[in-house]
Amino acid sequence: MSTIDINNILSKVNNAVWGPAMLALLLGTGIYLTIKMRFFQVRKLNYVFTHTLGNLKNSTHKKKGKITPFQAVSTALAGTIGTGSVAGVATAIVTGGPGSIFWMWVSAFFGAATKYAEIMLSLEYRERTKKGKWIGGPAYYIKNGLKNQKLAFLFAAFTLLACMGMGNTVQSNSIAEALSTSSLSVDKNITAVILMTVSGVVILGGVKKIASTNEKLVPFMALFYVLCSIVSLVLNYGKIPQALTLIIDDAFDFKAIFGGGVGYGIANSVKTGFAKGVFSNEAGLGSAPIAHACADTENAQKHALWGIFEVYFTTFICTVSALVILCADVWNFSTLNGSALCVASFNEILPGFGGAVVTTATVLFALSTILGWAYYGEISVSFIFKNSNCAIMIFRIIYVLAIYVGAVSAMNCVWQFSEIANALMAIPNIIAIICLRNKIIPPNVK
Repeated sequence: MSTIDINNILSKVNNAVWGPAMLALLLGTGIYLTIKMRFFQVRKLNYVFTHTLGNLKNSTHKKKGKITPFQAVSTALAGTIGTGSVAGVATAIVTGGPGSIFWMWVSAFFGAATKYAEIMLSLEYRERTKKGKWIGGPAYYIKNGLKNQKLAFLFAAFTLLACMGMGNTVQSNSIAEALSTSSLSVDKNITAVILMTVSGVVILGGVKKIASTNEKLVPFMALFYVLCSIVSLVLNYGKIPQALTLIIDDAFDFKAIFGGGVGYGIANSVKTGFAKGVFSNEAGLGSAPIAHACADTENAQKHALWGIFEVYFTTFICTVSALVILCADVWNFSTLNGSALCVASFNEILPGFGGAVVTTATVLFALSTILGWAYYGEISVSFIFKNSNCAIMIFRIIYVLAIYVGAVSAMNCVWQFSEIANALMAIPNIIAIICLRNKIIPPNVK
């Protein structure tokens, strides 16, 4: 079977799982939780930032053998701020049009409430291992909260699929693509081997090694990329209003509406925006709660505020990426996609330097995501195979080998598979959140 045939099959499955039912499930849950919490994620935004970024000193306080709240957040952000914030945004604009960025914003607005809910539930229903470490996530609140072992098993199985997709092969593919199209022209096979080696050293070191690495890597990579993006936008500040107008106009396709037919364009824009939005901020997916469950914290409601921060922060990064691409206008007259389009767009604004920015950011973002999702996979394997050390070691080996497969595979196939796995993973998690909705309450803030 050819690559084209495989891509066509995956495309059809992807369109099916990301159809109206999935969009209604994700959006409906976010809207319900937003109303239930009385728009807490916006109404108390100052409180959210005060108890997240404003509380970094306490969040980074280390205890021997413990995972600090900030390390847990860094691991979650490492899984979240991946190539979805760079290559994913470019793919969204190419496949769904500039309007897909607006629907990413909508996804983030309501998704912030969903992510708060799933992290809170994860902390409420987590368990201690025999070694005294916290372990949790949707599989555990499905098992302990819903008392549904089969649905919990299903979530863990789908998480393993997703970690091989968005957590692994998509990331290695983006790194290989970025390095091969850069001025370095690095062969994808060489990139794959180096990436396998670096990732393998950290992954085989276990969760504390992953958390420690991401604690150092995430803040640096995010700050580096955001600053370079802002410099690019400042140099093109006159085009920003036009780019924002394009996003809004395309989101609602005003010409089509007044012409009497909303048509395929809006539907594709909404679908792409939500799919890429979930890929980027992971709200409703159930991945970040796995990382947060291991945090050494006693207040589930206050720690869950980090979920709101994560969604807004990753969406901000996606937005600056989108604005740079739209201001550069390379997307409008080229056939480039993904990391290659980002490289070309930044090079258009920052000649000789912009491409290096995207390449560096893509490598760091994707590497941190590979490490973060390795932990999610380990927790799922532990859940399915009853904490078998042998099963965990086999998973680690397979996970590292999958990095090579992703790096040398066709980009479209890898992205299609990833989005399908994301949808499958989100379904049992959203069902659990809805069923446990009465347990979800925001912090008591006057």
